[in-house]
Amino acid sequence: MALTSNCTDMPTLFVDTHAPLDILTDAASYRIRAVTQVLENISMRGSVECDSMILSDFALLCAIPLRDGCDVLDVMGRRLRARPSD
Repeated sequence: MALTSNCTDMPTLFVDTHAPLDILTDAASYRIRAVTQVLENISMRGSVECDSMILSDFALLCAIPLRDGCDVLDVMGRRLRARPSD
């Protein structure tokens, strides 16, 4: 499945929808935790001054791995919902 964060109409980055769930969990967690760590570090600073261009770039920097993590979580959710009930 193509990642939402692909920047063109011809996707080049994909999620293996058949990968084991524990591997998908690790991939999503890694991306979400990386962004969380950056944001927590910034929030602990007394003051962060920057112009709107830097802020826009920073937001994109955070949004891409968050979106990738959410895409992987979506794959996991579909796979879990498709499992037969016990």
